[in-house]
Amino acid sequence: MTSYRQMRRHARHVRRSGLQPIMVINADGQFPTPVVVILAHWAWRYRSELAPAAAAAASLGAGWWLHTTHPHWWPYLLTTSAVTAWALITFGARIGLATLAERIYASATTFAAGEWLAVACLFGPFTSPMPQVLGVGALILAVPWWGHRRRRAKVRVERILAAWPDISQAIGLLGSQVMSATVDLWGWRARLRLARGQTIADVTARIPAIESALGTFRGALRVYPTGDDKANRCELRVLDTDPHAEAISWPGPSAQSITRPVDLGPFEDAEPCRVSFLRRHALFAGTTGAGKSGGLNVLIGTLAACQDVVVWAIDLKKGMELRPWAPCLDRLATTPGEAAALLADAVAIVQARAAWLAETGRRVWEPSPDLPALVIVIDEYAELADEAPAAMSETDSIARLGRAVAVTLIAATQRPTQKAMGQGAVRSQMDMRICFRVRERRDVDLILGQGMLAAGWNAHALNAPGKFLVSAPEHTTPRRARAYLVTDDDVARTVARCATSRPQLDDVSRGAIPGPAAEPAAWHDPGDTQDDAGEGVGTPDDHDTTTPEGALWLALCTAPEEGADIAELIRLTAMSRATLYRHLAQHAQAGRAIQVSRGRWRATTTEDAR
Repeated sequence: MTSYRQMRRHARHVRRSGLQPIMVINADGQFPTPVVVILAHWAWRYRSELAPAAAAAASLGAGWWLHTTHPHWWPYLLTTSAVTAWALITFGARIGLATLAERIYASATTFAAGEWLAVACLFGPFTSPMPQVLGVGALILAVPWWGHRRRRAKVRVERILAAWPDISQAIGLLGSQVMSATVDLWGWRARLRLARGQTIADVTARIPAIESALGTFRGALRVYPTGDDKANRCELRVLDTDPHAEAISWPGPSAQSITRPVDLGPFEDAEPCRVSFLRRHALFAGTTGAGKSGGLNVLIGTLAACQDVVVWAIDLKKGMELRPWAPCLDRLATTPGEAAALLADAVAIVQARAAWLAETGRRVWEPSPDLPALVIVIDEYAELADEAPAAMSETDSIARLGRAVAVTLIAATQRPTQKAMGQGAVRSQMDMRICFRVRERRDVDLILGQGMLAAGWNAHALNAPGKFLVSAPEHTTPRRARAYLVTDDDVARTVARCATSRPQLDDVSRGAIPGPAAEPAAWHDPGDTQDDAGEGVGTPDDHDTTTPEGALWLALCTAPEEGADIAELIRLTAMSRATLYRHLAQHAQAGRAIQVSRGRWRATTTEDAR
């Protein structure tokens, strides 16, 4: 191939075939890489570890220059270092020093460097013992710097991202670039710009390969869309440790009003998962043992502390899950008949509230202590559909009409199929979905909506009870969270604190419910010798048993040793739950009744008095 024309023809053929020419350079006669270049590269790579030495060298140079040119500046250096140290302690959080320990370290380092510079400016940096003090001080202050977790994590991330071109080629995302990266409490996140033709679906499909290339543990990587919704960008979330590996204790109620969002548990970056339940029907779904009831307990525990919401509950497992909250529940249905009656009364409330809003010229029901919202919690909704199918029309009515009048449905079930939800419109009205672990991938779309699995909502990969994904207007990306663990002691403390201050239904709602439970029974303490009119009412022993108060006292006196159940007392007295507990509290204060165990009461005996 000696002809110039032949060489050009061959080059055109190579280019048209998509091949690239290879250039071979003979290494003979080339000079070795200079030692200075090697040292500079090494110093740049380990610049974070060498930062204390570089700061000490800079202080030495600055001290020599100040002593030579401006030796009279030493008072200004003292004042400036002291003011700067105070400012770092006070306002350091605004410049990224998140913890108090970081602010103290930055303040101490700044003050020590300023004091040394002031003395060096006056006497000279090379005057003994100034060099020795600088060396020992730099070594002491370097130890916290070298041991700081976030600094080491940031250095590790920078080195990983510096190798991203090689990583992207190995995982099949050639051309992708890292735009930015940040380190947080549990790991780090990076914003990726993908090459042309690549989408977030390509990144999601390569998660195992990315985990292998980054050297993380299995399941440490998350892929989220960015806030700007650009198709060629995404965010990588890499966990160093799993913050959800252990159960997380419930810190207590997170809101005092239904108008405030409820904290169900932390996300993987320690941010609380806050969700608003005002005028929103919600669905809790997941396989057996996934933590649905635990999520309901967190919700009920917060609602119990809210003064502008009345809670009704349906638990067809004989009250096994929700009965501990009975003192904070206005009504609890544990049989199909009770559930049907409860839902029928809820529909009557919806209609009455709607009529009242129309009469007063209002469009929505604004919850307040005098006009509380009504939340109906239904555990195991599929059991309700099987055992009380006639009540499904009521749930449909509540789901369609309940938002404006602040009557909300909260349903928990395993698989919310159309059959399990009663063949009605309830599931389509659930605009908030909280999905715990599922066994089959197809259940992700069943619970969260069509196409959610393909969009990265991998609820089948949740690996511990209580972990969940939440789909709500304020949560549109698949971020994992874990519900708080509510223990029996937490329930007992919350009930003891909140049961006596629970609100009652408003007059509009009570007037819509037929029967004696619609109006709270008027109560007079049986121990009083005079009522409001000044007439004697007698003692509990001879109280008229035809009244609700007398029926309650008779039930307490005839209760067995283990006490009478709250549900049975409500049935015998026809009192509302709040009224019944108020009467029981008065009997207990007078020493006439005793709570044997949670939800069970009886009259006191001589043995109890002793």
